[in-house]
Amino acid sequence: MMDVKLIYGPDPIFSKVCERVGKIDKDVVELCNQLKDLLYRENAVGVAAPMIGFLKQIIAIDLRESDENNLIIMINPRIKYKSDETQIFEEASICFPGISAKVERPKNITVDFLTTEGKATSLEAEGYLATVIQHEMDYLAGRTYLDLLSPVKRKMLLKKATKFKKP
Repeated sequence: MMDVKLIYGPDPIFSKVCERVGKIDKDVVELCNQLKDLLYRENAVGVAAPMIGFLKQIIAIDLRESDENNLIIMINPRIKYKSDETQIFEEASICFPGISAKVERPKNITVDFLTTEGKATSLEAEGYLATVIQHEMDYLAGRTYLDLLSPVKRKMLLKKATKFKKP
């Protein structure tokens, strides 16, 4: 398995819309495995394919709420329901080290996606899980959590992020 490199922002890839996955073949499964490895290597709760240079609609999530891994890989995720009720969480990204911001998002969502076996699945998520899914799906739509902030706040955080020493 190839050791993937994390892309740090700001980078033009984060403003590109990802392509839907057509066929789940060995290359797609390999990409999912690379995302899983990145998730655990970086001790993250969520990652998306553009973070490693692939413009494919794939995200991997594990909130690490127990001692066991609880990995969720979503291929072609689509939110089919968003609640009117919102919540605010402090969000950050491994691609923008050293910065974070409070972001308001819907509290409850329902998302449809394919598993790595190609099974159509639906997941109802609330609270932190709903926020993490929406955060990662933003990468698939050509935006990051920073794009949800005011221009002044975004500019200030991006300036700080570019000064942060990357590993």
